[in-house]
Amino acid sequence: MTEHEQQTNTPERDFSDIRPYDDHEFREKISELVAEPGFEHAVRYAMPDVDYKQFVQNLLTVETQMDFQIKVMGPFLEMLVAKTTHGLSIDGLDNYDPSQSYTFITNHRDIVLDASFLNLCFIRAGLPLTQVAIGNNLLIFDWITDLVKLNRSFIVKRDGRVREALDNAKHLSAYIHYAVGEMHESIWIAQREGRAKDSNDRTQESVLKMLSLGGSGSCKQNLAALNIMPVAISYEYDPNDYLKVREFLLKRRDPEYKKTKRDDLFSMETGILKQKGRVHFRLGSCINKELAAVEGEGRPEVVHAACAVLDRAIHCGYRIFPCNYIAYDEVNGGSEYAAEYTPGDVRAFDEYIAGQLAKVDVEDITDEEMAFMRRTMLLMYANPLKNQRAALGCESV
Repeated sequence: MTEHEQQTNTPERDFSDIRPYDDHEFREKISELVAEPGFEHAVRYAMPDVDYKQFVQNLLTVETQMDFQIKVMGPFLEMLVAKTTHGLSIDGLDNYDPSQSYTFITNHRDIVLDASFLNLCFIRAGLPLTQVAIGNNLLIFDWITDLVKLNRSFIVKRDGRVREALDNAKHLSAYIHYAVGEMHESIWIAQREGRAKDSNDRTQESVLKMLSLGGSGSCKQNLAALNIMPVAISYEYDPNDYLKVREFLLKRRDPEYKKTKRDDLFSMETGILKQKGRVHFRLGSCINKELAAVEGEGRPEVVHAACAVLDRAIHCGYRIFPCNYIAYDEVNGGSEYAAEYTPGDVRAFDEYIAGQLAKVDVEDITDEEMAFMRRTMLLMYANPLKNQRAALGCESV
């Protein structure tokens, strides 16, 4: 047993069910992964021109999870950036002290790529990478579980009854505190379970409550120990926007409608492989100073204040694109931001919206439902600007 196993697999903190695979497990797990037909299908789907035999041979020479991220995932993500975006950028790197470990909390735009693109930005900058939280609802097949754990992801268990859910939250929080405080590794987690389908990003208090369960101090002390850093993610276009509108329409028709696992898998594929336009990240400042200024030590007031700090930092950190200005003006029936876009931008955005709505594969859509879908999609693109205006004191939400 390795020293790391001895540290993490003691009875009081056995994290083997959720932690990433250790380096000593890597060769065995990668050998099992490349033998999976589902993995081969996914690779060929994502990279149609791949020489799969050579690809496998290259994978089998990788010996550590960090090498996997840098030598395998890094080039793959660079290929995705080149093919599916108009550029990936980041600012605020001066807030990242590489001698410290952080809990990066971001808004959530893409199921797979949010944390992956953030790590690619860190690879480019020569900064330490993060472990990544991923919900077990996305682990549709065993090989997907192996893939994400090879790629330094840890598992968020989202099923179970109330007692089990609390135990899972404590277990997850203990692991995050262990990773940040003792392994000295940063972690990434979204500000809420699932994506804000209307792009109206708000930090879920349950996420902060979960993080505060680990540690041995007060709620404020436990959160401060994690060095929470807000990160704003901006995608110019969301390839899943028409799938989200479809879901809104089907729920409008039937409030009991629920997506299938196949829907989730298709959303992941669409988000990875389709066009996103420009993608931008902004790192905010660690929120420990704001936490220290919170009056009182009770969990409700501390969590509420921390959520407000995160929301403001994320909303202020958005990069606003012409499509956001166009959508905001159309939703509000004005031309306040007309100087921020051209008539050509408007035509291109109208064509984009029409093309995305045409992909919605629902039968017998009425004119009224089409108008509903169009407004819903416009709101997705208007809400980041609306929230940024509120964060900057321009308007109330």
